[in-house]
Amino acid sequence: MGITAAYMVPHPPLIIPEIGRGEEQNIQSTIEAYREVASEVRTHKPETIVLLTPHQIMYRDYFHISPGEGAEGDFGQFGAPHVRINVSYDRVFVDRLCDLAKSKGLPAGTQGEREKRLDHGTMVPLYFVNQCYSTYRLVRIGLSGLPFCRHYELGQYIQETAEKLNRKTVVIASGDLSHRLKEDGPYGYREEGPVYDSRIMDVMGNGRFGELFGFSEDFCDRAGECGHRSFVIMAGTMDGRDVLSRRLSYEGPFGVGYGICAFEAGESVPDRGFGEQKDAYVELARKTIETYVRTGRQMEVPGGLPEEMYGQRAGVFVSIKENGCLRGCIGTIRSTRNSIAQELICNAVSAAVRDPRFEPIEAWELEDLVISVDVLGEAEKIDSPEELDVKRYGVIVTSGYKRGLLLPNLEGVDTVMEQVAIAKQKAGIREGERVDLERFEVVRHQ
Repeated sequence: MGITAAYMVPHPPLIIPEIGRGEEQNIQSTIEAYREVASEVRTHKPETIVLLTPHQIMYRDYFHISPGEGAEGDFGQFGAPHVRINVSYDRVFVDRLCDLAKSKGLPAGTQGEREKRLDHGTMVPLYFVNQCYSTYRLVRIGLSGLPFCRHYELGQYIQETAEKLNRKTVVIASGDLSHRLKEDGPYGYREEGPVYDSRIMDVMGNGRFGELFGFSEDFCDRAGECGHRSFVIMAGTMDGRDVLSRRLSYEGPFGVGYGICAFEAGESVPDRGFGEQKDAYVELARKTIETYVRTGRQMEVPGGLPEEMYGQRAGVFVSIKENGCLRGCIGTIRSTRNSIAQELICNAVSAAVRDPRFEPIEAWELEDLVISVDVLGEAEKIDSPEELDVKRYGVIVTSGYKRGLLLPNLEGVDTVMEQVAIAKQKAGIREGERVDLERFEVVRHQ
């Protein structure tokens, strides 16, 4: 048995007729897709539904799983207190999942309950499911501030728990998409909003779960999404399985994106692990750093890399963070070696042990490092800072023999003035000193 299907769904309360009072007709495609999901759940007849919600209590470093026999909730805060949802929890599933997470060192469990009542991220999906099928027990799980990889790991343990219990299970990943699609929407407009929605619907609609890790947390924050971590956990529940994916609907008339996709779990495919689709650039940097720190030797270029890493040349920056703080960053503006792979290896070693701002990395730190690799495009001269864009372009400032560079799309650098000022500071160029400007684009691997 185990997990038979999973669904990505939104949770707008106004989709409930008693709340929308006619306004829900503006998202009719979402309603129809929700009814299709509910009908499919009835066909699967799950003993357990695992529901992932961003509106459950969320801790920075812990996944909260609802404890007890069950819970209830209503839509009173949305003007419909008479619309109620009651659930019974699958305590056996919860206990087994908590034990498995503890044995694997994943911080997840039933401690820290603050609000027993059901949240709307749980109730909206169940409102539709319960119209077709109600003979299930629920496992309700919140998200955390931990990295995406730990969310995926939790999904793997959900899958393992369902299989060990031989429990027929359906997973529902509750989450709206961007809240920043329109100026008159709840959070206004940002260009990352529609970009996020387009990307996520392409990724989920085609079941390319490995690409979920390519969405930076900064980008997701700017897009104003609330469901990405739910989707990553859900992807983990499909790890190692053949997956039939279908895009059912997408709408965003109120400035918030609502997407629905369905996923049917097929046969086991041992070589298919969505979370194992690691970036070759980052993995080479990591292996280089680990090899040098542990042995003191710089590794040779290995086989099995993408062809462009052997045949192309470019400047490369390797950035290392530890516990969210910069731990090293070294790179070259232009290529100095015969291939991107050679450039990357040399700069990874330098970032790890030769950045003058930090002590060399030691072996005990290796497991906590987060690494990114930027491959630089050709720099072009520009006449004015007005030709810069902090998200798209990095900047090079030059004054005589002094030269400084700042990469694009860095956390905390929000304006061109800040970008140029920091680049000047790195080069030792005084305020008011005339500089020549160049801009460049990067391909970021993280």
